[in-house]
Amino acid sequence: MKKGIICSKIAMAGLLLLSALPTIAQINKPNILVILADDLGYADVGFNGSKDIITPELDKLAKAGTIFSSAYVAHPFCGPSRTALMTGRYPHEIGAPYNLPDVGMNLQDGIPVKETFISNVMHDAGYYTSAIGKWHLGYGSEFQPNNRGFDDFYGFLGGGHKYFPEDYKAQYEMQVKNGNKHIHAYLTPLLHNNTEVEETEYMTDALSREAVRVVKEAKEKQKPFFMYLAYNAPHVPLEAKEEDLKIFPNIKDKDRRTYAAMVYAVDRGVGEIVKTLKENKQFENTLIIFLSDNGGNIQHGANNFPLRGTKGDTYEGGYRVPMFFHWPKVVPAGKRFDYVVSALDFYPTFANLAGGVIPKGKSLDGKDIWSNFLAGKDTHKDDLIYAVRYRSGFSDVGARNEDFKIVKAGQNKWKLFDVRKDPSETKDLSSQYPDVLKDMVHRTQKWSESHITPLWYDNKKVEEMWKDTNMPNYDKAFKLDN
Repeated sequence: MKKGIICSKIAMAGLLLLSALPTIAQINKPNILVILADDLGYADVGFNGSKDIITPELDKLAKAGTIFSSAYVAHPFCGPSRTALMTGRYPHEIGAPYNLPDVGMNLQDGIPVKETFISNVMHDAGYYTSAIGKWHLGYGSEFQPNNRGFDDFYGFLGGGHKYFPEDYKAQYEMQVKNGNKHIHAYLTPLLHNNTEVEETEYMTDALSREAVRVVKEAKEKQKPFFMYLAYNAPHVPLEAKEEDLKIFPNIKDKDRRTYAAMVYAVDRGVGEIVKTLKENKQFENTLIIFLSDNGGNIQHGANNFPLRGTKGDTYEGGYRVPMFFHWPKVVPAGKRFDYVVSALDFYPTFANLAGGVIPKGKSLDGKDIWSNFLAGKDTHKDDLIYAVRYRSGFSDVGARNEDFKIVKAGQNKWKLFDVRKDPSETKDLSSQYPDVLKDMVHRTQKWSESHITPLWYDNKKVEEMWKDTNMPNYDKAFKLDN
């Protein structure tokens, strides 16, 4: 009898000890690191053919991983694109097709809390979750990262920020001294878990430093990590360190040179993160995904060659982005994946890799691509990948299915392109394939029926425009007059 009691106590002690340790499943789950650049041009990284900007650290990862030639985000500018990545839904379906304002309007808005973020799923799956850098998904406390599934947040809530602390700190203090109650978000102090911090480093270096910190903390906690590292570079304002500018003496255009130096700073930071992962023996079990939130802004130094258009467009240059996956011995090395992939696919794909549970009833617009990706197969063979940009009184629309892409830009007629052969969208094939055009426009119109009225607008002027011009004017947008 005593022997049985002793054995039971030993067994209980063993169970308690085991419960304090990470499970085998936790140990084997991959770390997932999403590195998001801001307004990065399609051709502004070495792995995508840059001629004047060098990105050696990113190129090494891309070469040892898989480069995606047809990667798309769900919207051609900042906030809505990030909304789609976090919620797995097109922003038009949840009232978020516009950026949250950075000054002068109600700064308590944010992505509806009924939308479960992928960070919630990862956190519940046992991950140490972190958001570093640009948020742009909500200002009110319930919309901030620590209340959206992230254990750790270091960055800023607005749509951008100045880069040098000595600059933005002085301007912020002057605004406060003058009693300005509507201070621009680009000047506000950075936050660490809702507490203002005294930052001293160049913004990109500070964000890279914090990423290194979180990697080390995850190691100490013996937990897999999910990190959303959202650099604000090379988004305006164009501000670079002198040491990075010296790397590009042959670039004569001032904006292009500063832009190049900002991209290089991101590359330097990625190198430091990779170095830490290797030192901590986390590198072999880390999926690294690098991409941009939308196309490059060609008015501010970017190059989207060979794509047509710029940030904000529904041409390829607006929402087709550079991207690679890297995971040693898992992601195929030295390969290119030419099938269409959307940032909307991240949500179900990450949940699968993490062993996470997607909430019952959660709507998703993307698909789990993992098995098809590894097999070199097309997940979106029968799907259209959409983009809608609301303009002043009209809507720009784009949609791709396999090789074909339809575009409605401005007040022009619908056009059809083969974007695999013609990524510059120069040869209109609508008269050659009228039935293809008609079918794709019809399917896109049906999709638009799921859209709702925006919950906020960039500014008061845009809100008035929406009401005065009866936006979104889809009846005109989907009229086929070809």
